Amino acid sequence: MFKRILIANRGEIALRIIRCCREMDIETVIVYSTADEESLPVMMATHSICIGPAKASESYLKEEAIIEAAKKMGCDAIHPGYGFLSENAGFARKCEQNGIIFIGPSADIIERMGDKQAARELMRQSKVPTVPGSKGLVATIEEAVEVAEEVGYPVLIKASAGGGGKGMRRAYSKEELAQAFETAKAEAKAAFGDDSMYVEKLIVNPHHIEFQILADKHGNVTYLGERDCSIQRRNQKLLEESPSWVLKPKLREEMGEVAVRAAKAAGYYSAGTIEFVLDNDDNYYFIEMNTRIQVEHPVTELITGIDLVREQIRIAAGMKLSHTQDEISLQGHAIECRINAESVGKISFLHFPAGAGVRVDSHLYTGYEVSPFYDSMLAKVIVTGSTRLEAIRRMRRALEEFTIEGVQTNADFMYLLTYNTDFIKGSYDTSFWDKHSDTIREWQKKGSA
Repeated sequence: MFKRILIANRGEIALRIIRCCREMDIETVIVYSTADEESLPVMMATHSICIGPAKASESYLKEEAIIEAAKKMGCDAIHPGYGFLSENAGFARKCEQNGIIFIGPSADIIERMGDKQAARELMRQSKVPTVPGSKGLVATIEEAVEVAEEVGYPVLIKASAGGGGKGMRRAYSKEELAQAFETAKAEAKAAFGDDSMYVEKLIVNPHHIEFQILADKHGNVTYLGERDCSIQRRNQKLLEESPSWVLKPKLREEMGEVAVRAAKAAGYYSAGTIEFVLDNDDNYYFIEMNTRIQVEHPVTELITGIDLVREQIRIAAGMKLSHTQDEISLQGHAIECRINAESVGKISFLHFPAGAGVRVDSHLYTGYEVSPFYDSMLAKVIVTGSTRLEAIRRMRRALEEFTIEGVQTNADFMYLLTYNTDFIKGSYDTSFWDKHSDTIREWQKKGSA
């Protein structure tokens, strides 16, 4: 097992990894920017090193500086968390070249699955259902039109190197396609330095279902149930729950086995997710693989009792999975709400909910300065209950307790969401935001009045 791990991240995920390492008697080194000098991860890690100014490109994305810090501090491994360099094949390869274990899959696997078009083709060859679309990359608008007319409108234009909703546009007609194609290309070039595009049939208002998998370096792969991530705003997730209310046991088992097949086809190891869209007729299609720990991993931890970060570290150290598929069972129901900042400033007062079945993952404290330089997520409130209704009621109670002063957040919005009739019935899909955001905003106004 590793003696010392460098954490190449910040915020709640850095703190989550530090706590796990502490339980495993592993020392931690945190690299940080000047903006995070007084952050909890810096306070709680065994060692800390400042690697640059607030701007991420000059700190958390400085690959050479991070590698040098790891070597200087004698670290055995680097944990990238999520975001930043977590799915950067070049960085993973530099770790390998410097004799440092990258806690995640190999650079080759990240590269293979990070190319969305190549990943789709690999899945096709492995008999994993994929969304109908282009057989390869689409270089021109004329080619995009040809594919669209073959599969039928509406279509989704996607960046091959994309993620987080960037480099993605919908087109409902030939007239819309040209502008959407050029806009998506430009956005992908700016965000990823790669404007390679492909086109696929748009599955209208599907459910976004992701299966959590764990795989070791000995060929063992398991799936740990699914998470329904359909409540999104501009392709960014707001709420996740497990198990999904729309999956029957037989379909869950089938999709889980397909997820395992997909991971094996990629030669995958570490924690990861196989992402599907599911239509109203129970047809499901692979859309991508995330080769990292997910923001919403606590949802799975609460219903399986398996520490996913601990498993990641064990796998990276060459150990076998601590469980077999037969030993995994889903207990109860879990829901996660992401609490995002809607302004910046100093937190003047903070109180997190607690009690039975409530978990909060956050890096906040009273007096903490919310920075404009990074992702807006401040906390994750995760609850579990014996039934879905109990979990919903527990989430309401938890969000009622959640108190933060000094910055504005979406906590009130998330609280009102739990009273939405469609959400309570589990009758929602990726169109939820478009259908209900205005109504919930009106509720907010009435409540504040």
